[in-house]
Amino acid sequence: MMQSKFLMGLAALATAAIVTMIGCAQQPMQSSDGPPRYQIDPLWMKPMPDNWIFGQVSSVAVDDHDHVWVLHRPRTLHADEKGRDQKPPTNRCCVSAPPVIEYDANGNTVRGWGGPGQGYDWPAQEHGIHVDSQGNVWISGNDAADHHLLKFTREGKFIMQIGKPGKSEGSNSRTQLGSPAAIESDAATNEIYVGDGYGNKRVIVFDATTGAYKRHWGAYGAVPDDAKQPPYKPGITPSRQFGNPHCVRRARDGQIYVCDRPNNRIQVFEGSGKFLREFFIEAQTLSGPLADIAISRDAQQRYLFVADGSNSEVYIMAREDGKKLGAFGRPGRQPGEFRNIHNIAIDSKGNLYTAEAGFGRRVQRFTLQ
Repeated sequence: MMQSKFLMGLAALATAAIVTMIGCAQQPMQSSDGPPRYQIDPLWMKPMPDNWIFGQVSSVAVDDHDHVWVLHRPRTLHADEKGRDQKPPTNRCCVSAPPVIEYDANGNTVRGWGGPGQGYDWPAQEHGIHVDSQGNVWISGNDAADHHLLKFTREGKFIMQIGKPGKSEGSNSRTQLGSPAAIESDAATNEIYVGDGYGNKRVIVFDATTGAYKRHWGAYGAVPDDAKQPPYKPGITPSRQFGNPHCVRRARDGQIYVCDRPNNRIQVFEGSGKFLREFFIEAQTLSGPLADIAISRDAQQRYLFVADGSNSEVYIMAREDGKKLGAFGRPGRQPGEFRNIHNIAIDSKGNLYTAEAGFGRRVQRFTLQ
């Protein structure tokens, strides 16, 4: 009874914490009165089975059935967080959840899988997850030795590996990756786009079935260069190279949005790699704020939801010109606040899901009002 009252109280407090947003239309995604507004849903994710617990949550994705996929880093758990695994066990809880976990739209755990296995090289540090239109799950890693991409069925059966761990061959290699950060797919062309990444400085495209190389490009659509670049400084000429293409997102019109995290900018391309435009966020922030982007689900896809990992906010921006229209979140550990927001995803109804790495270690859901 006391637990029930506590949960009801928590829900009431969180419901009161509606994020500050411009506009108050009943159907904000279709309204011209302002951008959408969101509310934290603190009880969406149900308790995981078998005393599972998250380490750093590096990535979240939503599939075509509105199932939510989470990738976390089991090796980041501290000893006191996995007491049941100690020899002898130090307490009843907990054990690491599998690296990949699938949830249904109501937040119930469907399945978990992943980790080292036969026939493939599991990343030394998990980073990106993406589910394509056929339900296949793609995984990337950003350790200094992770130079490959993995493809699995939704049940966790291994399908294909592109590249191999060990040594990078640089930003113009057609076979090796360089600590790849992000993954996106195009069902119409059967292609996989990779933000590559922490080591390399490019977007690279592969055939999604065979893994064959298709094309790649750097900042402004140019040939990428691995020469050391000076650190970002406000007011100086923008770098001609990517610092880290930390996200790659494709809109329905075929435009590709790339987060150049250390350079505080979003660059927009055609699928061919032709540069279209760029816009900057938080010009005075020197710690690489631009973690990820989600694109709204209205017919025109008018909005970008931009995750700022340094300032612990999500910005609502006009997709056309990057104008900032609103924001929600703040640094903290309470529902609706962020600690190391690293990734953001959106479902068919416009609800948002955020993944927190570092000391955040959780997934939050924000419902469209």
